[in-house]
Amino acid sequence: MKRILIANRGEIALRILRACKMLGKQTVAIHTPVDANLPHLDLADDTVCVSHYLSSNDIVMAGLTRGCDAVHPGYGLLSENSDFAADVEAAGMIFIGPKPEHIASLGDKLEARKCFAGLGLKPIPGSVDSIADIHEATEIAAQIGYPLIVKAAFGGGGRGIRRVAGPEQLAETLSLAMGEAEAGFGRPEVFIERLIEGARHVEVQLLGDGKGGCIQLGTRDCSVQRRYQKLMEECPATGIEPDLVNDLLDKCVAALSALRYRNAATLEFLFSGSEFFFLEANTRLQVEHPVTEAVMGVDIVSEQIQIAETGACSIIQSDVSPRGHSLECRILAEDAQGQPGPGLITSLRLPGGPGVRFDSHIYVGYKVPYQYDSLIGKLIVHGASRSVALARMKQTLEEIQIQGIPTNISRLLTLITHEDFAGLKIDTEWSPQ
Repeated sequence: MKRILIANRGEIALRILRACKMLGKQTVAIHTPVDANLPHLDLADDTVCVSHYLSSNDIVMAGLTRGCDAVHPGYGLLSENSDFAADVEAAGMIFIGPKPEHIASLGDKLEARKCFAGLGLKPIPGSVDSIADIHEATEIAAQIGYPLIVKAAFGGGGRGIRRVAGPEQLAETLSLAMGEAEAGFGRPEVFIERLIEGARHVEVQLLGDGKGGCIQLGTRDCSVQRRYQKLMEECPATGIEPDLVNDLLDKCVAALSALRYRNAATLEFLFSGSEFFFLEANTRLQVEHPVTEAVMGVDIVSEQIQIAETGACSIIQSDVSPRGHSLECRILAEDAQGQPGPGLITSLRLPGGPGVRFDSHIYVGYKVPYQYDSLIGKLIVHGASRSVALARMKQTLEEIQIQGIPTNISRLLTLITHEDFAGLKIDTEWSPQ
């Protein structure tokens, strides 16, 4: 592969471009008219303006007309769209990601539940198939008990999830969830799961070569969330018996090996008591991949490109040696109520020092658009231990300044310095005042 099309925007487009440059690959960056001033465009070998980041035809044609060998989708947008992956491959380019059939099957949460249950990973108790009507929902709810959640089968990014406290709410919530699933994801299918209260959100990062080989890059804890969307992540997930973690890692590797899975994947779980319950599979690069890179010493984006190009990882399991602890905070352009806050960045002070990384595309004079996600940067710190990483993140959050737009920096500082977070007394619904 000599020339790679970057089919994304913002900080992840810049991240992919840097990995390509390190590997000696030329890059072609797409952008919409709104994004004509993104910094990675100046660093790319070529650029193409497209009508929309969700236009598969525009992006494939951009790759073909600019002589690209491959396409990296990043995360979000079309990264988990099996039709897009198939379009890329049908056009004679390499899709830097999983096989289209794996994106399709594992992107369907119900099919993923069935698949991984058969491969030894225990799913959250819930419906086997999509819910047909309120009568079926009532029967299943009676079996698994309340509280429960209704989920869009093809949802993602924390969207398409509704909580049901008791039977009196079920009919209305089911109707709303089906409508939201249809509107948000183009598919009305929903299913029911038991709501496991007091659980931690733990995920496993994996790399597969597509031929049955697979390595694991440890765990991440993503329990700190807001409305089912992650705010902070750390690597590794601590405070869990090592034997339980090692057993989970072995099962995840065996499962993806059996599927002959290709490229990066994340398997997500809820941890409660002493059990891991399979939640879903993500067939793409994760927003939080930098914390794993910091601890494991592996460039995950470079490995994605390596696998796509050669059919093999550049490393083996014995090369992976965990070191210390890493934390990530997602910097969002939002107000105190969590509403998007687009606008012009008038002043910027960036953090630095040992063990500090800031993945972002912003600069003084950059206008944060209202059309896209509010994520404007990711603060990542690494330290010899969790306590060192916590202290470093506190210092980093106090150091960074972004003026001209509202951000969630003060909220992140409240979370990171809370005694519950330091003491691992957190779960997916933890939200201190």
